[in-house]
Amino acid sequence: MVFSNINDYYAIGEKIYIISGIIIASLVSYRMIYLIIGIFFTRKFKEAKKKHKYAILIAARNEEKVIGNLLSSINKQDYPKDNITVFVVADNCNDNTAKISRNNGAICYERFNDKDKTKGFALQFLLNKIEEDYGRLSFEGYFIFDADNLLNKDYISKMNDAFDSGEKIITSYRNTKNFDENWIASNYALHWLRSIRNDHRARSVLRLATNIQGTGFLFASEIVKDGWKFTSLTEDRALSADSVVKGYSITYNDEAEFFDEQPTNLRIALRQRLRWSKGHLLAYVETAPSLIKNIIFGRKYIVNKTPVINNKFLESIRHRFASFDMLMHQTPFLVFNLFFWLFFSALLYVIYSYSNGVSNTSLVFETSLIGRLLTNIFKDIYFNFAPGIEAMFASLIIVLILRLLFRIETYLLSFIMPIYIFIIERKRIKKITFIKKIKYILTWPIFDLIGIYTSYIALFVKVTWKPIPHTSEVTIEDIYLSKK
Repeated sequence: MVFSNINDYYAIGEKIYIISGIIIASLVSYRMIYLIIGIFFTRKFKEAKKKHKYAILIAARNEEKVIGNLLSSINKQDYPKDNITVFVVADNCNDNTAKISRNNGAICYERFNDKDKTKGFALQFLLNKIEEDYGRLSFEGYFIFDADNLLNKDYISKMNDAFDSGEKIITSYRNTKNFDENWIASNYALHWLRSIRNDHRARSVLRLATNIQGTGFLFASEIVKDGWKFTSLTEDRALSADSVVKGYSITYNDEAEFFDEQPTNLRIALRQRLRWSKGHLLAYVETAPSLIKNIIFGRKYIVNKTPVINNKFLESIRHRFASFDMLMHQTPFLVFNLFFWLFFSALLYVIYSYSNGVSNTSLVFETSLIGRLLTNIFKDIYFNFAPGIEAMFASLIIVLILRLLFRIETYLLSFIMPIYIFIIERKRIKKITFIKKIKYILTWPIFDLIGIYTSYIALFVKVTWKPIPHTSEVTIEDIYLSKK
């Protein structure tokens, strides 16, 4: 009989599912320390003794509505103008992006290649042009910005403080210029602030490597002395992991603040989130082997890299843990959790029920807060079915209801995060009405739910890079006024 040993299989499957959950929770439990550190501490940098020479890289595709405002905010920096050179790649543009860039003092190269579409390919082209005309090492460091960004007037000065301290890769405080445009934009804005509090601040204090997030970061020219090789859907993840593999730390500067525009259209947001999810999966496949090697071999795997910590033993520990931390960041735990639940819990339980029937089985169980609440209000509901098709379908209903209750509970608990962000970042978020804050808190869990399900969809679909339209004409002066 096909199901003669199903009892044993089901028992083993349940154990595998429980153990896998415990292992995953244990692997990331250290991040609770990050949450605590992020509340109270961030790394500070002394004022720089030297004004370093930088290039600013901007990849722009049909960004005529916003790029002028970015370049204006760059031109108004309190940093010496002779030490800043702005390069723009007008990537497959059919508007006035190139003209506006040149009119605002930028050196603009035009690229026409509709086959290699990602932002990474545009940056690769731009850095190759810089090598031809100037030499990549003629600049000490490179900033990367998206065309919709705006910079605080002291942004480059603050980043120079961190660079002058010896840091090679630095990310910064990402604020939002259209925070209160609608609930979609606010979800993105809260997400970036969550990353700052939950990840960047603690990692900078502990001298680990935080993750680059697309824009608003600076790296030493030595990183790209051989060119730019990060051309995937999510070039920022690839750069982050590759840097850790080579022994670099990635720090965060809380005093360097910039603003960017968030999507306001749900269709555009879904498309972007799907690209992120697909890029996450690809980055894991590409970088996990090297990160694992670093965890095992430590400094023996690093070639020609100045240590972050002079003590060899401590540097080895720092580097191994930074590699482990980055591996945890790159690992698609949502996908692994779904796999374990689907095959070792749900599927085996349905087959088990077909063979053994459903006997006095609770509809909701008391395994969650929602389940216990429903039990107290409505009393519990029990199923009893003889072995066969009816028992199989009944067990399937139970499994799906339990999963739904788990999602509802996760949704309710996630309200804590936006409340925390609104309180702790109140001095840096633009003034928003109380009613809007309530609206954004209530819609916030949708952001994470979208991320969960796009991670699942990304397993089965081919994703291509498409530009995100930017239309906000907000200037840096408008932002200053909104904070008064």
